[in-house]
Amino acid sequence: MSDGIVIRMTGIFLLLLLQFSEVFPQSATRQSVRLMFYNVENLFDIYDDSTTDDNEFLPGSLRRWNYRRYEKKIWSLYKAITAAGEWSPPEIIGFCEVENRKVLEDLIRTTNLSKFDYGILHEDSPDPRGIDVCLIYRKGVVDLKNWKFLSPDISYSDGTSTRSVLYAEFLTGGDTIHVFVNHWPSRRGGVLAGEPLRESIADMLRQKIDSLAFVRSSRVKVIITGDLNASPDDDMVRMLSGPYRSGIRIINLSEDTGKSNGSYRYRGIWEMIDQVLVSEWLIDCSDGIFTGKDLFRVFKPGFLLREDPLYPGLSPFSTWNGYRYLGGFSDHLPVLLDLKVR
Repeated sequence: MSDGIVIRMTGIFLLLLLQFSEVFPQSATRQSVRLMFYNVENLFDIYDDSTTDDNEFLPGSLRRWNYRRYEKKIWSLYKAITAAGEWSPPEIIGFCEVENRKVLEDLIRTTNLSKFDYGILHEDSPDPRGIDVCLIYRKGVVDLKNWKFLSPDISYSDGTSTRSVLYAEFLTGGDTIHVFVNHWPSRRGGVLAGEPLRESIADMLRQKIDSLAFVRSSRVKVIITGDLNASPDDDMVRMLSGPYRSGIRIINLSEDTGKSNGSYRYRGIWEMIDQVLVSEWLIDCSDGIFTGKDLFRVFKPGFLLREDPLYPGLSPFSTWNGYRYLGGFSDHLPVLLDLKVR
């Protein structure tokens, strides 16, 4: 057989292998379910929404947000998601700082994510800027059984409001998991100002998890993820790990990640504010879906980072630096959790 024929046959084989991995990505590669959370830093479309304060992300605004920049943002997020999944994009992806359902549809339908049959969970939140918490999931791998957006029972005379918490129940690997996606209020404007609201969200989560455990036993498998805008040792975050009336225990997998391994860098200091917490039974169970600290990580490939011009070292390659357009991905890094089956 000539060298030319061998080379052509090798090329055909590699092409068929690539096509096979695209059609059957789950069976051909990862034998687990991967959960991803990503604060995507102001994923706005270019159209004015009269019900929200989105004026700074319009073509005529100071940011000069236009279709070319929007399209680049969509494809940048596609690149990050695809890389995070290695051969196959993550099966469950939680987002925050998303303007509306349309931008999610653009992400999963106009990029190569269209091959993976993602479903969308989204609802417009009461946030005044119109940024929402949401989730996409691969319908052929995880089966959505139930979902709801939860809002804390608190109100302010000045009309202050916050994002909802997304709750979703999935069946996968013959087991049930309960996922809560969060985006807590920022504390940059002052620690005390938002504490009642943050405490109300933490208390709402505890009540919901307790109700699940009372109905389904303390062996319920729970995942709490999101941008909590605080470190794992924050008092409100620790509320999620404290004793529950139902006897369930919650473990924060984001603790002890190291000072150089956070998800967000503020003035040269890494902070672990995008977190994953799980019920203890999800770690200790003898069968079904399980995970562990070694299956959690911050996803930080080189292309998601850039040299920080003010503070020595690398920072997330963001879309913006203030009002200056950088054209990067996000000012946060994604976090990943693998779920395996015993």
